[in-house]
Amino acid sequence: MLAVDFRDPNGLGQFLFRWGHVVAGITWIGLLYYFNLVQVSAFARFEDDPHKEIGGRARLIALDKIATRALWWFRWGAVFTFLTGILITGVIKDYYSAPDGFSWMRFAGNSGIVTGMLIGTIMLLNVWGVIWRNQKIVLANAANVLAGNAPDPNVPAAARRAGMASRQNFIFSVPLVYWMIFRQHHPDNATYMSSSNMALYWVIALIIIAVLEINALGFMPWKAEANKGMNQMYDGPGVRNPLISAFGLFVVFYVLEVLFFNT
Repeated sequence: MLAVDFRDPNGLGQFLFRWGHVVAGITWIGLLYYFNLVQVSAFARFEDDPHKEIGGRARLIALDKIATRALWWFRWGAVFTFLTGILITGVIKDYYSAPDGFSWMRFAGNSGIVTGMLIGTIMLLNVWGVIWRNQKIVLANAANVLAGNAPDPNVPAAARRAGMASRQNFIFSVPLVYWMIFRQHHPDNATYMSSSNMALYWVIALIIIAVLEINALGFMPWKAEANKGMNQMYDGPGVRNPLISAFGLFVVFYVLEVLFFNT
């Protein structure tokens, strides 16, 4: 007899869709980390080759042959992570229920998972609406130049837009993982928030998320200029600033959880 009855929607959600969600999420976030922690700095070193022409061509080949395939798995991993997450919440019976007659959002576990879902959805929109749209320009340019054509002058701006959104997704990903496991694994996930605490938490959380995303889209006064204003989160030496920003954002959300979720 099967341990999980796949004829039961609840069984599908608890096992099959959750398993698929984790596998797809590993693919998506794993490649996000590859791009931000490995590829960006590694590909930049091609330009340091003593023979710049050889290094530049090697970088174009790497973009054409490696980045193209990595971006395919990256963007579709994002889609399947999102879809399986929606399926989990849709088929598991009473997924958002809160016992004892409390409002479902005042149940701390639900506020946590909804925060994670919001961040994850924004990250998905960044993948398809910003990163992939601009990376297509970069990849097309690599193929064209390798074929002997002139480079596209729009590539530097497109690469910067894609890079800022990718860095922001990297920063979002650390608190995202925390909120995704919070509902099931946090020792105090059955606590309730007062109405005032819930409202204040969401005001602060939404402002933080909105400001970061607006900055990533280049709508702040410093726009996409490197090492200016909040863009310093994305730049600096190596990956130091993005790492500090990612774990700093996690600390901010952890403090919010401590302040508002346990009372």
